[in-house]
Formats: sequence, structure tokens, C-alpha cells
Amino acid sequence: MTAAPTDLVTVLVPARNEEGSVEKCLGSILSQEHSPLEVIVVDGDSDDATADIVRQFERQDPRVRLVRHNLPGTSPALNLGLACARGRWLVRVDAHSRIAPEYVHRVVDHLRGGGWGGVGGRKDGVASTPTGRAIAQALGSRFGVGDSTYHYGTETGTVDHIPFGAYPTDLVRALGGWNESLRANEDFELDYRIRSLGYELLFDPSIRIAWETRETIPELFRQYRRYGRGKADVACLHPRSLGARHFAAPALVLSIVGGSLVTPRQPILAMAAIAPYIIALVGSSVVVSFRSRDVRLAPWLPLAFSAMHVGWGLGFLEGLLAHAGRWAVGSPHGGG
Repeated sequence: MTAAPTDLVTVLVPARNEEGSVEKCLGSILSQEHSPLEVIVVDGDSDDATADIVRQFERQDPRVRLVRHNLPGTSPALNLGLACARGRWLVRVDAHSRIAPEYVHRVVDHLRGGGWGGVGGRKDGVASTPTGRAIAQALGSRFGVGDSTYHYGTETGTVDHIPFGAYPTDLVRALGGWNESLRANEDFELDYRIRSLGYELLFDPSIRIAWETRETIPELFRQYRRYGRGKADVACLHPRSLGARHFAAPALVLSIVGGSLVTPRQPILAMAAIAPYIIALVGSSVVVSFRSRDVRLAPWLPLAFSAMHVGWGLGFLEGLLAHAGRWAVGSPHGGG
């Protein structure tokens, strides 16, 4: 079964301060082979030219609609767009991403034909600087992202999470949309609830979305620290959503902290605690650098990998500690 050419598809684009990328993003969406679209850009009170650029598209193409808000976080923005959506199918595309002309047609074709709860493709990092390209390569490596198949997968199959998913609009509405208590990982949490209803998520690596990565190591670290905190929030909501892989980065952070504490007394023991990671870090950096055929990336790859792992692990532990503190304050024996 192929996607009906008359099916209206709503493309949700959450954005804030994306003046450097939103024009290319909207251009790629409006160039879709599947033309019955409504494109809802939900702008989070940008203080740059993002809204002005979207308004220009709005004047030129009646399929584009700008919705502005001052709500905190991505989930409220997505839910605002969901409330406005008229399409049978819902496709999320972030403002710093670009999609190929057949993207919407192919995800909707899967949704119509297979009864899937959601469909997604490969999330390929793109960047303009050597540091950014190293980050993109790290994001496309299994060592960098673990079992997050959508970063590097090559085979079609069911997964536990899809990036920038495409869904039946009625299904997302029936679930109440995205969880507005979350500041990150709201997409994974939605996918978890969809799977909890018995639906499956399809990953098709031939469907690709180009996603602009961070261009500096500190930005990457902050991003993954935020991801880690978000994962802790989701874990407290849905403990069964955690897998063994989610404990690798927190364990790394704890080993680094533990090693630093014992270094003055037992330096050999401290080195032994982190030596396996260092060996894996160097080895993976060499392999990824060789595959990229760009030696300029080599110095940045170990920094990118470690920023991702340490940032995520630290954020996850911070998130758990924050929840533990709230539980203690709210318990009968806690303060406050």
C-alpha cells in the first residue's frame, strides 16, 4: 500500500533561535514529493530573526503557519502544534535539520501500510568545522552512542526509539501528546508509551534526516549532560525503560571520581579503574578517524567521545540525586 496523495500530513517544527538553519529546513520540507502538507512552526519566543524568516515563508506558501509561544521546553511547544494539527499523519522535523524530497512520502507510506505506532530513519550528523565533523563522526559510531541504532543502523527493523518520529496523529492525541514535565528525552518517553500500548516502532535506515550537530566540545558536553538529566527523569517515570547500556556512562563517571579519590594512595589502582575506557577511547578514535578519511578529526574524536559519555553520565547521576532529594523532602521523615 502506498501513501494516498490526498492524505494531509502535518509537519511540526519546534524552533527557538534557529535563524541560521530554519530557512534550509523549511525549504527541504516544502520541496517534498508529498505536497498535501501543513507545516506548523512552533517558535519559542525567539529573540533572533527566526520568526521573521518563517513569516516570509508564511506569506509565500499557504501551507506554512507560524505559532509563537513563551512556554518552557520542547514538549509544550510540540503539544501546542499538536492541538493545531489537521493532518492524519504527524511528522516531527527539528529546525536545525533537513530532509530529502521523498522523506514524508516514505514515512507515511510505512505508517499506512504496516500499522506501525511510529516510523523513523537515520539521523546523520552534519557540521561545518573540523571539531563539528568529529562530533558528527562520534555520533555515528556505536562506541559513541551505544545501542542508539538510529545513529548508525543499516538494517530495517523494529526499535525502541526513533528520532524525529512520524506517527498517526490520533494515536499521539490519545496518549495526551508529549510529557510536559520533561525538559529532555520527551521523544523517547512518548515512544515508550506507544510501545506500552502494544505498537511497534519501525526504523528504516534508507530514510535519512540531516541533523546539524554542535560545533564545539563544551556545547556537546552541555547537550549530553542535559540528555542525561532527561533520561533520569524518564527512568523515574518508567523504571522498566532502562536497559543495561544506560548504566555504562554513569559507571564511567563513578570510576573517574573513585579513581581521583584513591590516586594519592593507590595510583595503580586508580589507573586500572579507567584504563579499559582509555584503551577503548583511543582505539575507537583511531578506527573512526581512519574510516572518515580525514586526519584532521583525529585530535577531536577522543574529546568528543569523552564529552558525550562523561556529560551524559554526570547528567544522569545529577538527575537521580535531584529526584532522591525531592523524595526525601516529600517523605514523612524528610525535611520541609
